[in-house]
Amino acid sequence: MKPIAVFTAFAVLMQGQQAAPPRPAQAPAQQNTQPPLFAESVTKFSVGTNLVVINVDVRDKNGKPMEGLKASDFVLTEDDKAQKISIFEYQKLETEPLPPAEPEPAKLIERPAPGAAPKPAAKPQITPSSPGQVRYKDRRLMVMFFDFSSMPQEDQIRAQAAALKFVDTQITPADMVSIMTFATKLQVVEDFTADRDKLRATIKGFQIGTGSELATDGLTGADSEEDNGSAFTADDTEFNVFNTDRKLSALESAAKMLGSLPEKKALVYFSSGVSKTGMENQSQLRATTNAAVKANVSFYPIDARGLVASAPAGDASKGSSRGNGVYSGSTQGGNRDKFNNQQETLVTLAGDTGGKVMLDNNDLAMGIQQAQKDVSSYYIVGYYSANEALDGRFRRIKVKFVDPKMTAKITYRTGYFAGKQFKNFTSSEKERQLEEAILLGDPMTELPIALEVNFFKMGKLSYFVPVAVKIPGSAMEINKKGDAEKTELDFIGQIRDSAGKLQGSVRDMISVKIKGDEAISLSKKNLQYDSGFTLPPGDYTIKFLARENVSGKMGTFESKFNIPNLTAQTKWLNTSSVVWSNQREPMSSSVASVEKNKKLLAAHPLIQDGQKLVPSITRVYRTNQNLYVYVEVYDPGLEASSKKPDVMASLSFFQGKVKTFQTEAVHVQAVSPSRNHMVPVRFEIPLSGLKPGNYNCQVNLVDEVGQKFAFSRSPMILVK
Repeated sequence: MKPIAVFTAFAVLMQGQQAAPPRPAQAPAQQNTQPPLFAESVTKFSVGTNLVVINVDVRDKNGKPMEGLKASDFVLTEDDKAQKISIFEYQKLETEPLPPAEPEPAKLIERPAPGAAPKPAAKPQITPSSPGQVRYKDRRLMVMFFDFSSMPQEDQIRAQAAALKFVDTQITPADMVSIMTFATKLQVVEDFTADRDKLRATIKGFQIGTGSELATDGLTGADSEEDNGSAFTADDTEFNVFNTDRKLSALESAAKMLGSLPEKKALVYFSSGVSKTGMENQSQLRATTNAAVKANVSFYPIDARGLVASAPAGDASKGSSRGNGVYSGSTQGGNRDKFNNQQETLVTLAGDTGGKVMLDNNDLAMGIQQAQKDVSSYYIVGYYSANEALDGRFRRIKVKFVDPKMTAKITYRTGYFAGKQFKNFTSSEKERQLEEAILLGDPMTELPIALEVNFFKMGKLSYFVPVAVKIPGSAMEINKKGDAEKTELDFIGQIRDSAGKLQGSVRDMISVKIKGDEAISLSKKNLQYDSGFTLPPGDYTIKFLARENVSGKMGTFESKFNIPNLTAQTKWLNTSSVVWSNQREPMSSSVASVEKNKKLLAAHPLIQDGQKLVPSITRVYRTNQNLYVYVEVYDPGLEASSKKPDVMASLSFFQGKVKTFQTEAVHVQAVSPSRNHMVPVRFEIPLSGLKPGNYNCQVNLVDEVGQKFAFSRSPMILVK
């Protein structure tokens, strides 16, 4: 069945957040405002000159680094075209550690008291090198990156102790160490230095507990989760929805910052895993690893939780589980799946950048030693590529010996993505440039994007799939002409099946006019774009790209999703996905490309009585708002068709182990007039009676006639 795009609309949403101040105006995307990139990247230093730097590791049959080689001993090609080696230098790195530092009196590491004197301001970035300059001769460059936003206090203490152990007992004379942290933003706390006292003082100066409120465990909304007494901390922003992307974006920024140094770099990433928040943006993960490859940075993630032996019912830090999940094994299985998912991204970061991951080990310092061991003596090789095209394509590098009798093993990065430069676009070039951008192997990630996909059964093998895309207003730029202000967005999206065949696409341009004080408050708003497709059941990949046309910034979101075949499923009650919302708006306030198609609008599941339900992708609500919930139940009581359908529905709110609120159960018996196999279930709950905090909301559905049930959970954050 060939799908068609059936609906597109755009809305400006006021969400429950106190957003950061508006970002300063940025240069258009076509201008290179980053420091020069080395290590397998093409960077424009002067007209007609592209410098590419790679690190080549040569080892003999005994596994020892080979010294004394010359540039003339190698043949280097890019896309099978010979290149002239212009930079060639050997980095000889010592491996023997310095004598252990004198131990200091043991004392409890405490979190600074409120009102304590602020620490000196962190440096904005790593001191860059000039093009072609080897700033750190015969030095091993290592970065300790502490992701405080993913580590609770106890894990922060373990990571701090491991870093101190390395500095005191394992550092070598060749080591130059930099320290970066991330809580709500990336900070360079210490530039590269070999001063052990300075490193020790910096590490000991960490404010343990910083950012730990963002490391809440369990906000996944998985149906397998049970009430276990975990306490969540309320957050007054929508940061959590971009939490995973912002961690990866911070690593991407760190890699680009290190790209100006031609030496090999190892970034040791301390975290407690990277939690998944629902639909994960694969584009940001790919952009992060690509940036590391370009900058010749290898990631060495360390799981700061160490060796974890989890009890089936949870450890003593959590309340007792309820239900029969403990006895059936579903609780333990769900916890293990969640734990593995948190480690999956760490494994990917290491594998795609040539590093190694350390999991399930209590000696965290071994992970730092592994990075130290892997960065052994090597050659810095640079050449000026004859291919000056900034086309964003992958270019393959090959390095081999001139003498075919040489049997030493050569290790190096085998390629890189060329830079992509988008010129000031004209109307005639706009379509082509958007199509090129969405197909880039190195995705554009300047514009943050969140995306949600839902599904609703329309026929036996036909499903309506609404897609909601959200962009934070703080990332937008405003174009002012006279008294009018506006921002303009281009959207292009594609859906492909498991075989990679295109099954649906959309292309739209939206112009948002901003009046008066709305421009000032834009940073507190979110811009939401909606589209829809009709698809059969199956596995799909969705890829959306948005371009903000004032600055030229682009963002890409790519993720996989599944549409179940509800016709074949008989064990459980068949339902659509659940739509959670805090806003209904009149259709007259939306910009719709198919507004005149009344038949399509009448069949839209989220439109009723001229009002459209706007999905809340971020799940952040205010106490002065209403919570709207919509779900469809299919074929209720099908086995007893002589009876009327009777679906009992209720909504429960859990906070920790406490059920803080539950609606009265209602019996829904009305069948949709346009789809007689479907019973629509709607909730509208004022949130004023709930205290601010983090909740798990659960929809409970019971088919009284067919004797089947279903429930679905979703996290939500409630703020004042």
